[in-house]
Amino acid sequence: MNCTQAPGFILLGLSRDPEKWQLFFSIFLAFYLLGLSGNLLLLLAIGADVHLHTPMYFFLSQLSLVDLCFITTTVPKMLQTLWTGDGSISFSGCLTQFYFFAVFADMDNLLLAVMAIDRYAAICHPLLYPLLMTPCRCEVLACGSWGVAHFVSLFYTLVLSQLYFQTNEGIPHFFCDIGPLLLLSCSETHLKDGLIMALSVVLGISALFCIISSYCCIFYAVARVPSAEGKRKALATCSSHLSVVLLFYSTIFATYLKPPSTSHSSGEVVAAVMYTLVTPTLNPFIYSLRNKDVKSSLRRILNIEKSQD
Repeated sequence: MNCTQAPGFILLGLSRDPEKWQLFFSIFLAFYLLGLSGNLLLLLAIGADVHLHTPMYFFLSQLSLVDLCFITTTVPKMLQTLWTGDGSISFSGCLTQFYFFAVFADMDNLLLAVMAIDRYAAICHPLLYPLLMTPCRCEVLACGSWGVAHFVSLFYTLVLSQLYFQTNEGIPHFFCDIGPLLLLSCSETHLKDGLIMALSVVLGISALFCIISSYCCIFYAVARVPSAEGKRKALATCSSHLSVVLLFYSTIFATYLKPPSTSHSSGEVVAAVMYTLVTPTLNPFIYSLRNKDVKSSLRRILNIEKSQD
C-alpha cells in the first residue's frame, strides 16, 4: 500500500461512464445557474425593499448568501470534471474545498435553528418580539453562527491535514468530503472518527433541539387561537421554513448518520447531490413563491409591476 502525504487526489465524480457526462453536465449546469439567479434575486429583493428589513428577512438573506456560497464551493469543480474528464485536485485544494463546504453546511444547520427561534418569538411572544429580536441581537446571532461554523470546520480540516493517504486510489465522490477522505486514509482514524462524530452530533442535535422545541411551542400557541383564519395566518409564516428543514435534514441524515470512515455508497452520493445542489437551489423558490412581500419587491426591481389604477 502506497501511503504518504498525498500531493493530490482524483475525484471520480458521479459516474465513470463517459457517455453520461454530457447529460450530467447539462443538468447540473442548469441547476447551478438556477440556484445562483434565485438566491441573488432573493438577496436583491430583501436588500432593496425597506419593508423587508425585518429579523425574519434578515435571516432569510443570510440563508440565501450561505446557499449561494454553498453551491459555488462544490458545483464548479464537478462541472469541470464532467466537461474535461479530469477530476484531479491538489491536497491543499481538496482541504480548502472541504473547509468552505463544511462552513456553509454548518451555517445552513445553524441558521435553520436561528430562524425557528425567530418564528417562536414572533408567534408566541408577538408583543415582546420587537424587544426580543432587535437588529443588534439578530447580528449577534448571525455572527455567532458564522463563528461556530468556522471553528467546527477548522477542527475537521486540521484533523484531515494530519492524515496520510493512499495515493493510488481516487475519491469516490464529486467533491472532497470527510467520509471518502477518511476511507482513503492509511492513518489510524478510530479516535478521529469518534471526535468528528461527537462534534457533529452535538452541533446537529443542538440545532434540531432548537427547531423541534420552537415548533412545539408554536403549535401549542397556534392550537389556542380560536379562529381557523388566525391559525392559518400564524402557520403560513412557518410552512416555508418547515419545508426547507425537512428537505435539508432528510438528505443530511441519509449521508452522515454513520461513522465518517465507513463505506461510501452510490445512494449517499445521490443524497449529497440533493443537499449540495438541489436544496440550495430550491430554497429561494420555496420562500418566495408563497410570499407576497418578496414577489412584490421582485416585481418592482424587475420593473414589471402592474400600474395601479
